Amino acid sequence: MEKRRDFFDTPLLLFTLTIMIFCCAALYSAQKYVHLDENYFKKQIMWFAISLVIMFFIFFFDLESIMRLTPYIYLSGILLLIFVLVAPEKIAPTIKGAKSWIVVPGFASLQPSEFMKIFLIMMLAFTVTKHYEKYTIGLIQSDFFLLFKVGIIALIPICLTYMQNDFGTSLVMFVITMGIVLVSGINWRIIFTFVLIGTVTLVSLVLIYMRDPDLLLKFLDQYQLNRIHAWLDPFGTGEGIGYQLKQSILAVGSGMTSGKGFGQSNVYIPEAHTDFIFSIFAEEFGFIGASALIGLYFLIIYRIVAIALYSRYFEAFICTGVAALLAFHIFQNIGMVIGLIPITGIPLPLMSYGGSSVMATMMGISLILNISLKKKEYMFSEE
Repeated sequence: MEKRRDFFDTPLLLFTLTIMIFCCAALYSAQKYVHLDENYFKKQIMWFAISLVIMFFIFFFDLESIMRLTPYIYLSGILLLIFVLVAPEKIAPTIKGAKSWIVVPGFASLQPSEFMKIFLIMMLAFTVTKHYEKYTIGLIQSDFFLLFKVGIIALIPICLTYMQNDFGTSLVMFVITMGIVLVSGINWRIIFTFVLIGTVTLVSLVLIYMRDPDLLLKFLDQYQLNRIHAWLDPFGTGEGIGYQLKQSILAVGSGMTSGKGFGQSNVYIPEAHTDFIFSIFAEEFGFIGASALIGLYFLIIYRIVAIALYSRYFEAFICTGVAALLAFHIFQNIGMVIGLIPITGIPLPLMSYGGSSVMATMMGISLILNISLKKKEYMFSEE
């Protein structure tokens, strides 16, 4: 006997809309730092409106159909990444050293790699679910075969994105993949082996940096190495490569407990409307406001995890991927603007200006809302 309930996660939607309001307030203040003719505050409102339309479109789409279409959606995302690399500069210009955008004449620039993060989540969820249907999870041979498939699916967009000189987005895709692998049921011995390899690699890179930082240029570009220098000594390099981070730390610290008040920020930060929007928010609303924003992010991730616990395989893996995406973006962005970790150019979800980032994030959240409504509760049956 089946008992249906309305599981639509209203709190998740309300938390998301509240962050949008916070974003508009912060962008309105940051606008005075952008010495261009564009009004990013108004453009962000436009992106929010478009994203809400996309959200409702996905929300009313059948989940079974989404699963069937997933391989084609993934393939179209890969083709877009390839197109960005081969397209002429007029169509896909190089911006700040990265060739990641497609110019839509008369409209705006779109970044396919942002959407690819959601497509990758869907494809990984599809792959693991299909593997579950044919093989026994926990057997070494079966698990290695699953890892091989997952690796190929993830490696293609990661490499294409890295070739666009977008290390930050490539890193996000890697974290998404690891998050889904961790909950896929793969034998813990295999996971432990990869964790050990990763730890040894990280420690080796730290030792190389301590002994001869220039050796890392074999793996990193000069600007990436400069970001590490600036992170380790933001005030010593504050007049050069560390200027942005130094200003960000000063802005966050000057907000103190309750902030300077809306529209009262006065510490200049380059790119304040994008990756460093949290600095403006913390300066104006202080520790209390910053904590409220972080609390909202926590509640969103909590709701996504709660939905995952009561969902079937495909839906649960999508929830895991979206939660991993948001958690890493939030930790990385806030961590970098307060000097906790190096700058990587990763935006703060729904706060940083950017149409592609906003639309991709809302696509992920709308998938979660879709899953929350389509859930069923069964009586006298485990099916």
